[in-house]
Amino acid sequence: MHHHPSDLCVQTAHKHATVPNNPKQKHASFFRMPCFVFFVAALCGALVHLACDPKPSTENAVESAQELTPESAQESTQDTTPDASPEATAEPAPEPAPEPLAEPTPEPAAESAPEIPNGPHTLAVFDKITIHSNGDVNVRQALSPFRFFHSSFQRVVLRVQLETTCFPFEKWQQDPPPPGHNWPPKCDAFDRNFDFHLDPAPDAPKGTPAIELVRAITPFGGPMQFQADITDIANGLKGGAHTMRVNIQTYSDGQGKVSGSNGQWTVSAFLDVVPSDTPSRILSVQPLFNHNHTDKMTRQSATFTIPQGAKTAYLLYRVTGHGGGTADAACIGHADEFCQRTHKLYFNDQLAHEWIPWRKDCAKLCTLQKRGTMEYCAENPCGSIQSVRAPRANWCPGSVTPPYVHLLPADIVQKAGSHQFDYEILGIAQGGSWKVSATLVVIGP
Repeated sequence: MHHHPSDLCVQTAHKHATVPNNPKQKHASFFRMPCFVFFVAALCGALVHLACDPKPSTENAVESAQELTPESAQESTQDTTPDASPEATAEPAPEPAPEPLAEPTPEPAAESAPEIPNGPHTLAVFDKITIHSNGDVNVRQALSPFRFFHSSFQRVVLRVQLETTCFPFEKWQQDPPPPGHNWPPKCDAFDRNFDFHLDPAPDAPKGTPAIELVRAITPFGGPMQFQADITDIANGLKGGAHTMRVNIQTYSDGQGKVSGSNGQWTVSAFLDVVPSDTPSRILSVQPLFNHNHTDKMTRQSATFTIPQGAKTAYLLYRVTGHGGGTADAACIGHADEFCQRTHKLYFNDQLAHEWIPWRKDCAKLCTLQKRGTMEYCAENPCGSIQSVRAPRANWCPGSVTPPYVHLLPADIVQKAGSHQFDYEILGIAQGGSWKVSATLVVIGP
């Protein structure tokens, strides 16, 4: 999305910094060193052979077990000690052969399989990872593999924590803006697209969209936390290994005037899981779209399948407007972030829903605070008050945009086989765009 310098309240009197926490993995290794010492002395023509017994020593290898349950307050460890070598005895011989100076390297101990939790547990998918605007690692996105240990769930909640180097302002004292800059280097003072997805499996057909789990927008330079119930999505995956992707469209201002010169955000995401012994009623989860819809695109179509035995089905449709195009009569600011556009949904070429996605509650995310002579929004500390409060194209700074949920008609659900879903967006301005995702969930008896 595009913004103007006037969207920011630039304050240079406050200093801020943060230091990411990068835990280091501990390793242990085994050492063995035999010693064989031979002393040969000639005394009165007699040969005396002496040898020292090998005395191998070991260091305990400690392997940290992954914490899988919220009740686990301590990290379990497993000590592995290799068996000691039997004592070596040097037999006298007229001409002893030299002994080797090292023993063969012992076989490494086999890694134990992860313990499968029986009850409620938490999976740490992202743990204080940094999303960067520059560099070679985690630039505007990060990926993380994880595994569901069960195939059926009572409840699965995605819990997210977002941290920023912009706020609170007191932290600027540790990392002040460079000379001539208005912001600490790591501070991204804008509101950014912030979303989570499940990437397609490696064996998925080419072109399969990702499943969007949650759509949010970061605050103007502020922290954020939220949670989203993804139980039906998790049940549709039927367990196994998956990859989660987080996107934050963060960018830098090299001169540090409207944002930091090396902006970044810190993200943590956890899955709070309650497994179930009862088979899930979710028959399938089918991603239909996950892309940016621009003014050059027309009505979009995708096919989906209703399996045998389906009783109901619903569509999750997420859409938010962005961009910096020229405003028209339907806009209160640059397009399409501040524009009211008509959206239409179709099933099997029949119009199912028509509406204008628009958020008018953004003022709730501006609780006025004062710091000296400066007045700012507590939830959006680096944004201008007017900008934070302005209505937008189905989103607000520092907020989650819930999906529009559409229940499919019975005549479609009761007819197993292939069907079609279409959507269209009317009147997008040149330079404007809409982020669109659509996922179908089918439920059995």
